Amino acid sequence: MLWGGRFKEKLNDTAMEFSSSLSFDINLINEDIQVSTAHAEMLATIGILSKDELSEMVAGLETIKNESSAGKWNPDTLEYEDIHSAIESRLGELIGATAGKLHTGRSRNDQVATGFRLWTKKAITSLSEQLSIFQEALLLLSEKHTETIMPGYTHLQRAQPISFAFHLLAYVEMLERDKKRLQFVLDETDSSPLGCGALAGSTLPLDRNITTEKLGFSKPSSNALDAISDRDFVLDFLNACNIGMMHISRLSEELILWSTTEFNFIKLGDTYTTGSSLMPQKKNPDMAELSRGKTGRVYGNYTAIATMMKGLPLSYNRDMQEDKEPIFDSYKSYSQALAMMTGMINTLSVNENRFIKELEGDFLFATELAEWLVIKGVPFRESHHIVGEVVKAAEENDVKLHQLTIEQLKNINSIFDETALEVFKADGALYRKKTYGSPNPDMVRTEIKKWKTKIN
Repeated sequence: MLWGGRFKEKLNDTAMEFSSSLSFDINLINEDIQVSTAHAEMLATIGILSKDELSEMVAGLETIKNESSAGKWNPDTLEYEDIHSAIESRLGELIGATAGKLHTGRSRNDQVATGFRLWTKKAITSLSEQLSIFQEALLLLSEKHTETIMPGYTHLQRAQPISFAFHLLAYVEMLERDKKRLQFVLDETDSSPLGCGALAGSTLPLDRNITTEKLGFSKPSSNALDAISDRDFVLDFLNACNIGMMHISRLSEELILWSTTEFNFIKLGDTYTTGSSLMPQKKNPDMAELSRGKTGRVYGNYTAIATMMKGLPLSYNRDMQEDKEPIFDSYKSYSQALAMMTGMINTLSVNENRFIKELEGDFLFATELAEWLVIKGVPFRESHHIVGEVVKAAEENDVKLHQLTIEQLKNINSIFDETALEVFKADGALYRKKTYGSPNPDMVRTEIKKWKTKIN
């Protein structure tokens, strides 16, 4: 126990179990050792540790790290409050009284906050790499389907023709925003609280610039009170996970829909689907469903931390021990979902001809017909009304747009001629798009090339 000197009795066993965070903050063992090593090296630089003491201390910390990775040292949650106290106790067993000098000028508050920031920076780097890999998978699939026509939807009703590649590129854009959000969190996290102590720094001549540089932070935090109580970076990390999981959930929903018999647009690979214990024919998109389901869990983690922080006075309060389980859980869920989505995209197959005949003359070409009228000089609001009459005529005759005769069109408005019928053809529909950012296959191929260059 790091703080027992002024107490007559030890902490109640049940209270110890209730208060221990060791079961989850053991995830920070490498970061805690890294921070302790940097702190020890700084103490030696300013003359508080001798060279021999430093060597002994660093060797002891390295031994603990190796013991842990080899499974030879597993601290008991009923004995230690957290990983930091467990490491300090084990260091004392290894090197004796010298271990007691390690805590000089340091609080668990700044020690844990620093290790937590190091872990968060590492998690951000890992997620960013996964997002790029996911983008590459989407681009590889997009390259094969720049001319695979499909309906685009609003309100889940057919709206206008697009390509499958164009649809996938929308997610590439989303994932890039996810990476930018993570970069923001990385910048926010990239300051070192080490040396801030419990809340007000130290009377010792600690050199915070040394530890900041050794730990790879860009700067030391400038206000000790804020640095110790700050968990904004945790909330922003969790928010980045929230939005990233929301994007995954949306694509999951679409993969689930597209893989149904009714859509018959894609088939998910066997390695990312499951069967039924009762129905032998089933091929269920469970990985997509789980990714969609875990999104709610990740949302809950953000709410837990935001609620925990909302009433805390400065600086540290023990409530803040609850900051780690949610972030560890959200990171794991997000990372696993990214791996699942990348795997599904890499192994799915596409029914390229699914919509070619079905979209011929479909009502989703109504906007194109309205724009044909605009080119003929008809004001858009009037052309919108005229095309509405065309759609109504097709519905009343139970035909598609391309099955209306030119005479029927002229009965609605004399401006129609044979060239209007070209608008209803699915073949070439994508190439008729003129604007930047549209599903014109030439533009889509340019976008794919741009993204491949940017990601690589």
